[in-house]
Amino acid sequence: MLEKPFTMVAKTSFGLEDVAAEELAQLGALQIEKGIRSVSFKGDKALLYNANMWLRTANKILVPIHQFPIKDSDDLYNQIKKMEWENIFDVDQTFFIDAVVSSTIFNHSQFPALKAKDAIADRFREKFNRRPNVEKFNPNIKINLYINQKNSCVVSLDSSGDALFKRGYRESRSEAPIKEDLAAGMILLSGWDKKVPLLDLFCGSGTILIEAAMIAFNIAPNLKRAEFGFFNWKDFDSQLFNKLKEEAIANKKFTNTRIIGVDNSGRVLGMCRANLKSIDLLDKVSLKISDFQDYTPSTEPGIIISNPPYGERIGDEIEALYTDFGDTLKQKFSGWSAWIISSNMEALKNVGLRPSKKLKLFNGSLECKFVQYEMYQGTKKMHKTENAVND
Repeated sequence: MLEKPFTMVAKTSFGLEDVAAEELAQLGALQIEKGIRSVSFKGDKALLYNANMWLRTANKILVPIHQFPIKDSDDLYNQIKKMEWENIFDVDQTFFIDAVVSSTIFNHSQFPALKAKDAIADRFREKFNRRPNVEKFNPNIKINLYINQKNSCVVSLDSSGDALFKRGYRESRSEAPIKEDLAAGMILLSGWDKKVPLLDLFCGSGTILIEAAMIAFNIAPNLKRAEFGFFNWKDFDSQLFNKLKEEAIANKKFTNTRIIGVDNSGRVLGMCRANLKSIDLLDKVSLKISDFQDYTPSTEPGIIISNPPYGERIGDEIEALYTDFGDTLKQKFSGWSAWIISSNMEALKNVGLRPSKKLKLFNGSLECKFVQYEMYQGTKKMHKTENAVND
């Protein structure tokens, strides 16, 4: 089904395209091209499997299998029906079509998805006198349909199945977690060298800590996943996949890197411990119950990466919390580099420090700033400003 090298598309979040492209380069991808929330590349089946297993900042890996212009809905139906779907999956398997449409022909995505579904079902019925069933929530085969403003249609297979941020390790979740791909992207964007300590002062259920540990110890983020979409393709090479998985297991490299999590809730730290235990990292991460203001670092200077409360979720006293956070950095973290993500731009101004970097990211649908504060050791460069963050 797949001739090599073939084109693939890694879907990612806004602001993580450069990081995803670098990850792909490290995996040996060819002809890497960055788009908006996506990175296209070329490679073979081994790269497809490795991209799903190893990419930390991707949500999906799509494999385009056909592209064509369309004139109307009947044209879409006929073009989809011509495709040899029986070479991709069996009539006994279920499928689902996810359509993304910005076309002049269709007003919404449901109608073209329905036409494509009918075309695939009719092809199977004509060949086998039976048709595969549609399953929305857990289909064997996911198909992506993209129709652009020029009415060009791209049909892709979703090789991932569930979104790749669903790593398979999360046993428990706190009230305001960030997605795993965003947490990994923040760590990679920070430039952490995996040598100095990494500290999360609002660790919650441990997403940043776990992603940091997997980066530090060269653990493939999706090693724990039970299934990928490509498992259900007719040309799935289980022998090749198992070989690559064994290589990933063998490539773990445990070091003495210090990774530390602080939270003021014993209940939430219990969730964090459960998540760390599920991925066999409980003994690799230090946890401490404490308010962030009361925590005093016991290591050499390192990097702080945190997702403090935004205000959208907890409401009151958010500005005071950010003021206290800035004061704590100044009083206790000389020589450290601190990164925080927040969608509350007014609250960020209360940190009272001039940011050295500001990056635009999204936490779900919330537009955020990922902000760095350099706490220069032994200097007075911690400039206070009323307008610390400007859009």
